[in-house]
Amino acid sequence: MDVRPRKLRPGPGAWSHVVLAVVALVMLASCARTAAGAGAAGPGVGRIAVVAAENQYGNVASQVGGRYVAVSSVESNPNTDPHSYEVSPGVAQAVSSAQVVIENGIGYDDYMSKIVAASPSPHRTVLDVQHLLGLPDDTPNPHLWYSPGTMPKVAHALAGEFSRIAPAHAAYFTRNAAAFVASLGPWLTAIAQFKAGHGRTPVATTEPVADYLLEAAGTVNRTPSTLQDDIMNGVDPSPQDVSFQAGLFARHRVAVFVYNEQVTDALTDGFITDAHRAGIPVVGVYETMPVPGYDYQSWMLAETHAMERAVADHASTTHLS
Repeated sequence: MDVRPRKLRPGPGAWSHVVLAVVALVMLASCARTAAGAGAAGPGVGRIAVVAAENQYGNVASQVGGRYVAVSSVESNPNTDPHSYEVSPGVAQAVSSAQVVIENGIGYDDYMSKIVAASPSPHRTVLDVQHLLGLPDDTPNPHLWYSPGTMPKVAHALAGEFSRIAPAHAAYFTRNAAAFVASLGPWLTAIAQFKAGHGRTPVATTEPVADYLLEAAGTVNRTPSTLQDDIMNGVDPSPQDVSFQAGLFARHRVAVFVYNEQVTDALTDGFITDAHRAGIPVVGVYETMPVPGYDYQSWMLAETHAMERAVADHASTTHLS
């Protein structure tokens, strides 16, 4: 099987030139903002300017803040690799004028922390989801939004922050956060039904993108964690791990294969082929919320339904439409 290396996430040492560039971009953005009047986030009169690193967090912010917020999301294209994102002047400008910035943390979107540091402001709050959840820096899986417990905490935290900035609308934000949490009910029910009917289903994966959801649904992930981590970080997996994964399909030791639809290469395509050849249904999951047509809760529900169809109907779902 042909294995081609993927683009690595920038390490700490690789950020120095990016930080210098961002500082320059922020200075330019500041000058442009002074001349034009409004920041790139387009807050408008009386609206709270919010910049989210990922559009799933931006979507929740929009649902909680409603008409009183203007949200821009940096990563919003489900057809690109989120790990290879590169900073742009527009992002620097948006962050420099934002009142609330949302980032995932755990090294997933370090570029946002660098931009924030390059453009300090006493009027900006940074909501770091990792810190909100109390997770250590060495948390192995950064895809926090797939955990059913994450977004309710994010929603309530945003309601609190928006209420601090615009106290006259505090009751509105609180109601919206409560409504958002309640709207997760169908997703939580689908997870519970899957676990009750298909608990202990063995699965294989490429990356740990949906692992929090798979764990909540009671599945057993038989892919070595070392292989998941290597693929996630763009490192060539060991031949032993690759052989073990191929054996899961050849020996029919898994019922479903879950792969990152946004990041594929010769290795992952080979696994997909192996799964199809063995008659094992495959499910493509996303790191970035597919748009248009989805909000956070309908996206998570669609991913869970795809897993249900794979197990119950032996049907593959490679793309959400």
